[in-house]
Amino acid sequence: MLFASRAGISGFVAVSLVGKLNARRAPARSGKATAVQDALLHHNITNRWTNKSFPKGAWGKLTDRPLACYRPRPIEPQQGTIRPMDRRDFLKRALLGAMPVGVLTEVIGAPARAQSSWPAQNLRMIVPFPPGGQADLAARPVAAALEPILGRAVVVENRAGGAGGSIGTVVAARSAADGYTLLMALSSFAVLPEADRLFDREPAYETTQFFPLARVLADPTLLAVPSSAPWHSVQELVDDAKKRPGQIPYGSSGPYGTLHVAMEMFAASAGIKLLHIPFRGAGPALNGLLAGTVQALASAPGVLKPQVEAGNLRVLANWGARRVDSFPNVPTFKELGFADVEFYIWAGLFVPKGVPDPVISQLRQAVRQAIAAPEVLRTFEAAGSVPAYQDAPEFAKFVDVDSARLVAAVKKIGKVE
Repeated sequence: MLFASRAGISGFVAVSLVGKLNARRAPARSGKATAVQDALLHHNITNRWTNKSFPKGAWGKLTDRPLACYRPRPIEPQQGTIRPMDRRDFLKRALLGAMPVGVLTEVIGAPARAQSSWPAQNLRMIVPFPPGGQADLAARPVAAALEPILGRAVVVENRAGGAGGSIGTVVAARSAADGYTLLMALSSFAVLPEADRLFDREPAYETTQFFPLARVLADPTLLAVPSSAPWHSVQELVDDAKKRPGQIPYGSSGPYGTLHVAMEMFAASAGIKLLHIPFRGAGPALNGLLAGTVQALASAPGVLKPQVEAGNLRVLANWGARRVDSFPNVPTFKELGFADVEFYIWAGLFVPKGVPDPVISQLRQAVRQAIAAPEVLRTFEAAGSVPAYQDAPEFAKFVDVDSARLVAAVKKIGKVE
């Protein structure tokens, strides 16, 4: 004997209706199955015990009694021409009409509940550079601090591959806009698409594919040389470069990356020609400087400070508008007479555009808490990089202004290898 509750009989409707649609092509079955199918199809049921009729749509009044106690009431033949039936429309209307209010509410409310239950899985934070650079320095403490706030693991993925960070950025741009992928980008974020256009290439990504979530760090770039180098000032380096143009090698994180643009900006202002040696990221470039493969490097204070304190490197100048607290004795390029030489390595979090607003709000609040965490502040201060937090609206304005300045500088520099 068949039994059905209110929800069960509604689920049985779909099966019965689909079977009935094929009734024209197959012989009708006899017995209880046919009676139940006819009753469900016409929504016109009479209780055998009480002789009470249930008109079409009155499924809410059915009880948990056996289906066998219901029998179909005779259906009066309809007059006129029968219109052709649209199978899809018929099924859609029948299923929605037969679905109990509670079940219908459950289906409609599912997307909203999915957002409210975010995060339902672990997150990843893409760093488009190898370990050891400014982006990695910014990412790891923040990712660790986000985990207890969100209740999920935040895995740092170093998606290196050269190209100034564009490879990892493309991976983030192609990710689902669900809030589970974050990108820790540097100031080259806006430069790389413009560099592609300089060489008549289609940009690997566009900045419009991302939503700026928060700025984490914003440090002026420093010019470092090995402690064994013969230069103790910028002027000595410039004089030597003029004597042997194109022979003094400097490292970078890749063509038109942050370290490359900063050095070319300085070289253009000083009227010198240096030899560019691109690496797969700032970390490998630093290793190249320590090994003597290159003789100069533009990098962030937090990356250079441990090596300077260990006596391995010497810092000659600062690309910022004012001196850095962690290197108070290092002059700015502006102080040295290079008025148009100013460059900052900022690190900020982005997400693919289209992430739902409720998820964006949760991420903004979580990042705000993470950057203010004592362990994050201690890590950044020990590295000589003071947190420079900006929330989404302020960060978006900052990116627009800084990007416009950097794009103008790249156009001025032109094509460089």
